[in-house]
Amino acid sequence: MAYPIVGAADADLCEQGRDLIRDVLERIGDKWSVVVICQLGDTTRRFNELRRMSEPITQRMLSATLRGLERDGLVTRTVHDTKPPRVDYALTPRGVSLLEVVRALAGWAEHNAAGILDSRTAFDAR
Repeated sequence: MAYPIVGAADADLCEQGRDLIRDVLERIGDKWSVVVICQLGDTTRRFNELRRMSEPITQRMLSATLRGLERDGLVTRTVHDTKPPRVDYALTPRGVSLLEVVRALAGWAEHNAAGILDSRTAFDAR
């Protein structure tokens, strides 16, 4: 698997936007946001369905995670006027583009897992 080379322009961009980058990475770097983004994938899901699929997440944590993802424009929340009310969540186009990144990161982690474990073992043995 080939990885892109980071040039000077990319480094400058990282430096200029470091506060925003740190803020965005904080949002998408927590384990529950990644889980929810993956669970939504390319389909719409209801709250309780997401909760069951994302166990052991608590209702409160799922609500907070979805709220944060919605605030950042990664997830849409649609309330249907039914009895009882039905609420659906789905990825926005921005969320779908993040899903591609998350899947690429998961692929990288899988590809490098054995080497990382070897490095940890060697480090811990020192």
